[in-house]
Amino acid sequence: MEKLDEIADRIHQAFEARTSARDQALTRARTLTRHSANAIRAIHRGENEDAEMHLAEGEEHVRGLQQNLTDYPDLYYAGYTQDALKEFAEATLFYSLIRDKQLASPEDLHLEYATYLQGLAEAASELRRRCLDMLLKGNSEEAKRVVALMDDIYSVLVTMDYPDAITGGLRRLTDLVRGVSERTRADLMLSLRQENLAESLQQLEERLRSFENPAIEG
Repeated sequence: MEKLDEIADRIHQAFEARTSARDQALTRARTLTRHSANAIRAIHRGENEDAEMHLAEGEEHVRGLQQNLTDYPDLYYAGYTQDALKEFAEATLFYSLIRDKQLASPEDLHLEYATYLQGLAEAASELRRRCLDMLLKGNSEEAKRVVALMDDIYSVLVTMDYPDAITGGLRRLTDLVRGVSERTRADLMLSLRQENLAESLQQLEERLRSFENPAIEG
């Protein structure tokens, strides 16, 4: 029985350490998700300094998760951990896309390929709001650029035709990106037609006025 007691003690110690690592990971994952969401909110508001601050804080938690879970790879690859990392990838890539900066690589962000691609897909969906905001502000050129980015991202994602067990369900996200891109392109085309119609009506109105008052032409 003494041998069994020793075994039980070792198991208790291992479970205590594992539970502690899991609790810390859950806390970091929640904090990382919050910083990522706040970064995206700041990006939409044009508050770039706040966005960069939240992204920097998020990066610290990414590193913390990796360091704390070195001995527990199953916890690192658990759903709640990878979901938080995906949110960080989304926020970071979205910021780069909006600011027209070079995209960070998976290695730069210390992320798995599947998690990185999932974040990229989420960032593409977030671009729809950016496009609509630009259309409301009358910035059709930026809206066009954003739609082109969405198309580029989809063109990459659709080539990742691998089993979901490898990509973490990327196929579903890719289908969502396609749908969002198509709706956004339709909204852009409608807005451009309305813009062209407004310009044509204004030109017609000016011509009619010139006919009514020929002195204006002189």
